[in-house]
Amino acid sequence: MAMAYGPDTRDREHRGAGTGFGAKAPVTRFLPAPLRAPLEGRTWRELLFTLLSFPLSTVMFCFSITMVSMSAGLLVTFVGIPVLAVGLAFCRGFGVLERHRARALLGVEVDDPERVRGKTGGAMSWMGSILKSGVSWRHLLYTLLHFPWSTFTFVVAITVWSTGLTALTYPLWFWLFPLFGGQGGIQLYGDETHREYLDTPFELAVAGGIGLVLVMAAPWIVRGLLVVDRLMVTGLLGPSTLATRVSELESDRGVVVDTAAADLRRIERDLHDGAQARLVALAMDLGLAKEKLTDDPEAAARMVDEAHSEVKVALQELRDLARGIHPAVLTDRGLDAALSSISSRCTVPVQVSVDLDTRPAQAIEGIAYFTVSELLQNISKHSRATRATVDVWRAADRLMLQVTDNGRGGASPESGGGLAGLAERLDAVDGVLVVDSPAGGPTTVTAELPWRG
Repeated sequence: MAMAYGPDTRDREHRGAGTGFGAKAPVTRFLPAPLRAPLEGRTWRELLFTLLSFPLSTVMFCFSITMVSMSAGLLVTFVGIPVLAVGLAFCRGFGVLERHRARALLGVEVDDPERVRGKTGGAMSWMGSILKSGVSWRHLLYTLLHFPWSTFTFVVAITVWSTGLTALTYPLWFWLFPLFGGQGGIQLYGDETHREYLDTPFELAVAGGIGLVLVMAAPWIVRGLLVVDRLMVTGLLGPSTLATRVSELESDRGVVVDTAAADLRRIERDLHDGAQARLVALAMDLGLAKEKLTDDPEAAARMVDEAHSEVKVALQELRDLARGIHPAVLTDRGLDAALSSISSRCTVPVQVSVDLDTRPAQAIEGIAYFTVSELLQNISKHSRATRATVDVWRAADRLMLQVTDNGRGGASPESGGGLAGLAERLDAVDGVLVVDSPAGGPTTVTAELPWRG
């Protein structure tokens, strides 16, 4: 998971930017990248994408120009509108093909844009929806812009690769010229009286060297040109920024609702199994003490004394429950005092450092408190650490939290785990959680939250 840090005025070391536990070991390469590139499958997939782009973009360009011109000419009549709608629909179909091609050959993951749905399901409603859809017009723009660019990349790729392979292999098939062509190799210069051929050993070596350089450079040239293709596919054929943001907010809303429901169930369970059960038992004991008050005052006094002890325990459980909902110290004194309070209850010594000039928004402050609380609970239960540190600071418009311990490591935000749930909660407010926990430790968990003061 990537993490974007803001500028830190304290030049603090951001230790949470590691690769994390479970990262794949680096693969040993025996050849350097320039020598390895012509032999990689990626190079040939990119070349295939370039070669296919020219005929496909030619068809798309001709179709789009024809449909747009026809619809413009017929716009004085009603026929021009459905012609334009059909043309945009076919452009969206071309977009589907291009997204699949980019995924298969370039490894570019582009989400499919939202589908066009008419409000009533009729033809007129469908035409109105596709004409008002910005995605449709971006697909049309792609078909118009990709044709000249694909033509340029096709010519460059064919020229570089064919010239490089020809020059590289020229010393091998040089004998074909005098044997079958009746000439002494590739002709460099010729007129009526004089001809110059590429036929000496030195010239053959120079040709092979130039070919080798071109073959080594060809994959990188094509790869650089395909950066523009990747930008076109992701920028014009994917969902709009607004649609993506709406989808993220819908997902985050579901996480928030599920989290709130889980918290309510936890509070209900804690009340039912803890304080409520004690209060019911207390009421029964006080009822029995009331009955014995006249017959056996000493027994009634003992029962009242036991009930008094139960009241203290119930009050303590209610305080702990209230602290779990929102601690009063956090509201009154802020993160510094609240984090020091929960750190004192951790099973290992915890050093807390909070460097905040002002307080963030209450909601962000509460999320930060419970994030540190859950991380310290994980340290107490699972880490086998002997010490831990908690650092809190502000970097530009972000609130940074970092919890480190010297335990056994191996923590991972895998699906279904506590850290995964914590990451989902942070993501619901545009936060990020990064875990760096190699086997053997130490473990560093960095959380980033929006400030929203």
